[in-house]
Amino acid sequence: MTSTVKAQKNQMIEKKIDSIISLLTLEEKVAMCHAQSKFSTPGVARLGIPEVWMSDGPHGVRAEINWDNWGYAEWTNDSITAFPALTCLASTFNPKLAKEYGFSIGEEARYRKKDVLLGPGVNIYRTPYNGRNFEYMGEDPYLASKLVVPYIKGVQENGVAACVKHFVLNNQEHLRDKINVEVSDRALYEIYLPAFKAAVKEGNTWAIMGAYNKFRGKYTTHNPTLHKILKTDWEFDGVVISDWSSAHSTKEAALYGLDMEMGTGTDGLGTTTLNHYSNYYLATPFLKAIKKGEIEESVVDNKVRRILRLMLRTNMSDNRPFGRMNNVEHHNVARNVATEGIVLLKNKDNFFPIEDEKGLTIAVIGENATRSMTAGGGSSELKPQFEISPLEGLKARYKNAKIVHAMGFASGPSIYDEVLPSPYDADSLKIEAIKVAKKADIVLFVGGLNKSHLQDCEGEDRKQFELPFGQDELLNEITAVNKNVGVVLLTGNAVEMSWLDKINGLIQGWYLGSMAGDALADVISGDVNPSGKLPFSFPTKLKDNAAHHFGELSYPGDGTNQYYKEDILVGYRWHDTKKIKPLFAFGEGMSYTSFELSDFKLNKKTYSKGEQVVISGAVSNTGNTDGAEVIQVYVGKPKSKVKRALKELKGFKKMVLKKSTSQSVEISIYVNDLAFYDENISDWNLEKGNYIAYIGNASNNISKTIKFEVE
Repeated sequence: MTSTVKAQKNQMIEKKIDSIISLLTLEEKVAMCHAQSKFSTPGVARLGIPEVWMSDGPHGVRAEINWDNWGYAEWTNDSITAFPALTCLASTFNPKLAKEYGFSIGEEARYRKKDVLLGPGVNIYRTPYNGRNFEYMGEDPYLASKLVVPYIKGVQENGVAACVKHFVLNNQEHLRDKINVEVSDRALYEIYLPAFKAAVKEGNTWAIMGAYNKFRGKYTTHNPTLHKILKTDWEFDGVVISDWSSAHSTKEAALYGLDMEMGTGTDGLGTTTLNHYSNYYLATPFLKAIKKGEIEESVVDNKVRRILRLMLRTNMSDNRPFGRMNNVEHHNVARNVATEGIVLLKNKDNFFPIEDEKGLTIAVIGENATRSMTAGGGSSELKPQFEISPLEGLKARYKNAKIVHAMGFASGPSIYDEVLPSPYDADSLKIEAIKVAKKADIVLFVGGLNKSHLQDCEGEDRKQFELPFGQDELLNEITAVNKNVGVVLLTGNAVEMSWLDKINGLIQGWYLGSMAGDALADVISGDVNPSGKLPFSFPTKLKDNAAHHFGELSYPGDGTNQYYKEDILVGYRWHDTKKIKPLFAFGEGMSYTSFELSDFKLNKKTYSKGEQVVISGAVSNTGNTDGAEVIQVYVGKPKSKVKRALKELKGFKKMVLKKSTSQSVEISIYVNDLAFYDENISDWNLEKGNYIAYIGNASNNISKTIKFEVE
């Protein structure tokens, strides 16, 4: 019954679109396919067809930008809730929370009268140098797929389109608009496409954003191969929107699937007419090509059909909610995502949690304790209504202990495409920090990266694996005068940790948004038991990362071409298969309590195509604190006829358990999902024979292995 009603509704929508297209002139149809301002496309005023308004923001709705330049419009009513970065969301391993995140950000976008939210991002974490990794969901395609779908559904329940980006292989910022990526079909289908496919087939996303780079010699935004995959193989019925200036050809944009061209050039109505909106590839040149008969009018009709379908789902919908912004529910979601995403990585002698005791002096050292982490980063930069810093959060939580602060190190302001120097004297900051550290009972070093150029920022990649601004040297000097040191890293990337053996505690904190300080204080104090798990591997040294192992041609490329020589062995797949021990593994994360996995078994020993492997067992909280654990199921195929990773994540479940209690858990895996992409037949191939299920709570901590057979 439901499917019949849905089909009838779709037929009505398509008939309505037919009737509108018949009323449009060719000029009006072409105009709908390209921008009229930095973030909008024109409507058709005489017919009451509205403009389409877009906003950056996988982590929050960006402040208003001027009509025709990149300056901020300085509105007073565009401050929003900043949600944690998507690396943090990925660390939660919690699809329910992803839905709440998406719904909340969708409400804020709707309240701000946006029709398209330019996010989420699901590009795969391939190198720790990628400046935009913080915007994505980690190194594993299965994890990203399971979190992107509820995020999309949450956003779109508000009548706002999610625009999943960047399709595809935009896995570095260095030379992003020039580099040609050469990658095998197998790696493309098994590693880089699955999250996009899930977004389309399961999430029913209404928009996809093209990427900057080339793939096999053609720009990805209008690429024949990708166009076929997206619109024919996956039957995507939404719009493809260019990333700003990612279109390069009228004919290719017309024929290979670009529907809405945004940001070509940067001048618009400025000092030159070269990049005026009417001169975009899908503007006057497109119109002329149709009039000359070089391109059929049916091509623009298809684009307008998709655009009108987007509108009928968003700004022309009859039952669109009004949205809400900066309400307590959104703040709570932001705080919950942050606390569930924070990852405890080292806890020698139970350094964390830190009790609030009278007579205790805690030295909070580091610029990141007070620096805004919503500013900078490129297009994901936010203007939050408020941002609670780590220092503010700790001071609010710790009423008995004395908290003192020293900056320790400093950097310049975060601006795009330029590194500004620090206004402070580095030696003076260091001397003061050492003095403060000497007198303290506990040192909390709050460091990491920030969202400046050449760090975690759009437009260029990192240049160093170690911590910037002299933090490594500072940490070594602090640990020489105080042996009770814990580190809180605020980053979107893995970093080198030469000082790891000298510290007692380590928290990976991400960029946590408006509620950052409160969330960190929740975990540091023990009010919340950490349950985050790393969504990507931390290599000990840079060469241990697969992309960097193969040298310059693999990353960053020779300036023209780049070859993904690690193929399917990305992240933990590389570390596992090549037996290269990571510093911290994918899926790793500690708790203030202890868990035990027991009695795990499969529902049978032999399976056929189309069936489900059902893994069941018990999880016990054996400690004295309530907590949550993520049960992770990986599957491997020994003696495969093709190269495979030792194991791949195929299922997970987050379990919340009271202290000293047990719960049963069941995780199902579709046998068909064990197939590999067979380049000989250009299709998926389910290999028969023996498989191994690996059950644990991290990729490097497997409690049980169980053999089974696919016949």
